[in-house]
Amino acid sequence: MSRTLPTAGARPAALALGVLWAFSACGDGPAPQRDALTASPAGPHGGFAGGSPAPISAAAVQAALRMSPVPPAPVDPTNLFDADPQAAELGRLLFHSTALSKDGDVSCATCHLPEQSFVDGRRLALGVLPLERHTMPLWNLAHQRWFFWDGRADSLWSQSLVPIEDPLEHAFTRAGVAHAIHDDAELRQRYERVFGALPPLEDALRFPAIARPVPANDRAHQLADEHARAKRGDEEHHTHLFGSGFRHPHQRAWDAMAAEDQEAVTSVFVNVGKALAAFQRLIESRDAPFDRFVAGLREGDPAGVASLSDSAARGFELFVGKARCISCHGGPLFTDLEFHDTGVPEVPGAPVDDPGRARGLEALRAFEFGVRSRWSDDPEGPAGVKVDFLPAAGHAHGPGEFKTPSLRSVASTPPYMHNGAFETLEEVVSFYATRETARATGTTEKILVPLGLTKEEQADLVAFLRSLTGAPLDLARFAAPNR
Repeated sequence: MSRTLPTAGARPAALALGVLWAFSACGDGPAPQRDALTASPAGPHGGFAGGSPAPISAAAVQAALRMSPVPPAPVDPTNLFDADPQAAELGRLLFHSTALSKDGDVSCATCHLPEQSFVDGRRLALGVLPLERHTMPLWNLAHQRWFFWDGRADSLWSQSLVPIEDPLEHAFTRAGVAHAIHDDAELRQRYERVFGALPPLEDALRFPAIARPVPANDRAHQLADEHARAKRGDEEHHTHLFGSGFRHPHQRAWDAMAAEDQEAVTSVFVNVGKALAAFQRLIESRDAPFDRFVAGLREGDPAGVASLSDSAARGFELFVGKARCISCHGGPLFTDLEFHDTGVPEVPGAPVDDPGRARGLEALRAFEFGVRSRWSDDPEGPAGVKVDFLPAAGHAHGPGEFKTPSLRSVASTPPYMHNGAFETLEEVVSFYATRETARATGTTEKILVPLGLTKEEQADLVAFLRSLTGAPLDLARFAAPNR
């Protein structure tokens, strides 16, 4: 019997794209139905077919219609295998494979456990070494524009590659990935069925087991070295690690390879990312109580409207009104897809000066696997517009800005914020209601003021957030396969 789990930019240009997305993909109903909903001669509340009042105001009804349902997952033109079922099944095997890590004990599922709503429950993630940020949820990733808390990747397939070569996460190499697939009969068969023949990886002279290009400013490697030195208490170790003439062993092995062999290995690596993306795009949060409520409004169905409790309905009224949550959490995904510094308090283990999006932009500009790169399946296509309008270095984003997360199935993915600062939704709402623990920011955003919500209003807002938990997924489709 299968188990189930609860589902729980250039600023002007990118923001404009986000606004257009929110209103073009909102799932509004046909005009006649909307006319029926907006006609409310009896009072301030929107009505639905039959003349009965909706439990929220007419303005809130209109906002709700723009926020549900979640539209179908878009197909990524930069990944020709995005909607390929065989690629997705390969991606599922790779997602759970610990063979794609330095010591064979870390997989994507280490931090993204399907049975825990694809998170790990930790304040800060733990891979091969401790990380400095909280594990991001995977719900509805196919709709995202930027990836990671700092937006340093611009597609789901390229995002999937970053942790594998990050010394804090999988601490592996692209050559090692190619060998892992080659040496596993099932992985090799499934890979070649989708992507074609592997290169002759059995030739160890041409294809070393461990090799990758290591950027000169590899921040992740610097952090990994700091962790290693702290563990050993050896303050002198690698003091001149990045001095003149130093080459990382992974880089030395990579440099010893012929250019065509480097190309072949990188191609396998990219295909792994595209298979992982095909799997992850299936992780969707839909059909939450809020969605059934909105469908009830749209269809004139009192039973659907009753899917939202009175407390949650009051919470939604606050969400789009007094609490102003919709300013950053609008649209069907409940996110503006942008970056903000909300003054989240510091926590032990997380850097006090994490630059967030500012450093993410630097990484994105230099990203080997961007949507405009030669590894994209549509480098000249519309997916690259968001990159074309990135702000110049030093502009638009100050330090400490992080991506606005989607609130879909948010109740099932604690703790919260980029550094896991809050254990519960109640703590999150209290933070915005009072701002008592807020860290000083350099932001000029005017909305970051205490909301002045009463305890009852805070409880109603939490009730609404809980109503965004989607219908259960069949865990058998996402759990580790029996091999």
